[in-house]
Amino acid sequence: MGVGLRTDASAYSRLIAGAETGDHPQNPSMIWLAILTLLFWLGAAWEIMRGNRRLRRLATLDAPPPAHWPRVSLVLAARNEGRTLGAALPTMLALDYPELELIAVNDRSEDDTGAVLEKIAATDPRLRAVHVRELPAGWLGKNHALHIGAQQASGEWILFTDADIHFAPDVLRRAIAHAEAQQLDHLAAVPQLHERGHALGICVSAFSLLFALFMRPWRVPDPASACHGGVGAFNLVRAATYRRLGGHAPIRLRPDDDMKLGKLMKSGGRSEIVLGVGVLSVAWYASVGELIRGLEKNAFAGLDYRVWATVGAVIAHGVVVFWPLAALFAVIGVEWWLNFSAVAVMLLVASDNHRFDGGRAWHALFLPVGVAVLNYIMVRSMVLTFWRGGIVWRGTHYSLRELRANRC
Repeated sequence: MGVGLRTDASAYSRLIAGAETGDHPQNPSMIWLAILTLLFWLGAAWEIMRGNRRLRRLATLDAPPPAHWPRVSLVLAARNEGRTLGAALPTMLALDYPELELIAVNDRSEDDTGAVLEKIAATDPRLRAVHVRELPAGWLGKNHALHIGAQQASGEWILFTDADIHFAPDVLRRAIAHAEAQQLDHLAAVPQLHERGHALGICVSAFSLLFALFMRPWRVPDPASACHGGVGAFNLVRAATYRRLGGHAPIRLRPDDDMKLGKLMKSGGRSEIVLGVGVLSVAWYASVGELIRGLEKNAFAGLDYRVWATVGAVIAHGVVVFWPLAALFAVIGVEWWLNFSAVAVMLLVASDNHRFDGGRAWHALFLPVGVAVLNYIMVRSMVLTFWRGGIVWRGTHYSLRELRANRC
């Protein structure tokens, strides 16, 4: 008995001594996982931190004005937006662009949206209200409304936007001068997202990082790159190219219509994405709950309705986001230091990235919390889509079969 106790004590002492010197036995596969995770975040830091600094800012675009200002048609679709239009539309009408028309499409609203549009249109001849009473088969409501608005547009350029976007007066002049100078067919701008509360800010920070990581907007101008993108708040397209590519018809059943419009436009011309911080803004969602409900229609669509892609994304987040943090409380020695380094780089790149969309950098310190919410949104979106046999958007049900058929 005494010998056993001495042997156990001796073994314990050797284990403690090994831990202190870093010579304790460790699982080689877990060390390799920690190495690969650290390499992933170092690569992400190199790509994102360099890439964000290559993105132009809409607020500082300073291309020389064109010989003549081409006519621009601003087109927006509104459904039950009576509360937001009164604040956003005046900023659109205040744009200091000489050749501007606004086409606001009331998409089957059940509130006073139509009345608000007509009242404002009566005070400014540049604004025209179009009312959609019925939705034809095979179209999402918003996509159909934008398509109808674009058909009535007379501009050489069409700016697709949302009913709650706020513009600085010089935004359009800067955008058109730049697009003409660069011979672009599509210019998208990422707005500053006003965060209502820290919980929502944490989720926005995580969303922003994943957007940058997987979309890599700085690569969009490269014709050799498959990277593409669009932003619902500001999708400026050359009308001739847009119409030649079929308008919104090729993406008529895409809930992620802004992204797919960007893909469509790049397939037939030149595209670029810029940052709109300071001159383009929106209160994206009012709360985390509203964010969860708002993204249920397009989170699964963004993954092309692929189960394996959704499950793979959740697993990947577990490996590169959650495990390194959990490992800090479960391992010691060289494995601990590798995971600590991975967590440090992860939070550094998230914090640096969030500065570029106008958010609070410290929200990125809670990146795992935000990613957990986004994982929940993706899984919830997938489950609800299968449960309902499709999605419900703007009061209309669309079957999963027809949604999947509209590939773009």
